[in-house]
Amino acid sequence: MKRLAVGYEFICRIIMMVAVVNVAFVLHTLLGFVLGGLFPSVAASYSVFRQWLLDVEDRSWTIKRTWTTFHQAWLEEIGAANQLGWPQTIIWLLLIWEYWFVQNNDLGYVGTAVSGVLLVLNVLYGLFVFLSWSVHINFNENLLWTVRTSLIMVVARPLCSFIVLALFLATVWSYYTWPGLMMAFGPAVPIFFTMVAVYSWGKMPGMDVRVIEPLEKKR
Repeated sequence: MKRLAVGYEFICRIIMMVAVVNVAFVLHTLLGFVLGGLFPSVAASYSVFRQWLLDVEDRSWTIKRTWTTFHQAWLEEIGAANQLGWPQTIIWLLLIWEYWFVQNNDLGYVGTAVSGVLLVLNVLYGLFVFLSWSVHINFNENLLWTVRTSLIMVVARPLCSFIVLALFLATVWSYYTWPGLMMAFGPAVPIFFTMVAVYSWGKMPGMDVRVIEPLEKKR
């Protein structure tokens, strides 16, 4: 019974942390006048969940600690996150527009083939975007290195990529079925799931459950 109570409290603390990150995400995006604050908020969300995952000895984070960690990461990411986020967004918008154009114009058999290719490209690019932020906050490297490493991860870690995609689709379904969840947790949930998947199956140096948690248990 005690173990059940402890587990229930742990889950409640995770839910609270994710909800706090969502509130911080919205307020800090507005603090940066949306255009300047959006991508630092994305990076800060990834950073909070990374630090929480690595804090194996104490994951019972308070609201204050979550908020403080987010705010500090947001301040540090104002420049670098925008350099990563805006080019990604422009490319993704072009891919989405091309897919929409092919879908809404009769191009015959060629259009069907191109539509399939564009769909796959959009999915792979989406995975690249999700994983690129985890790479960005885990390594202090330049933009080109981050892009190259993220692309390699999408292909070299197929299980991680599949789980990220599956959890994202499950989140979209949940938000569509219960819209209140989207208001409460917003982008924080898919970001949290991405970081958990990377930590568990991404085998990323400095953020690999197989390396970190066995070491913690030996202490």
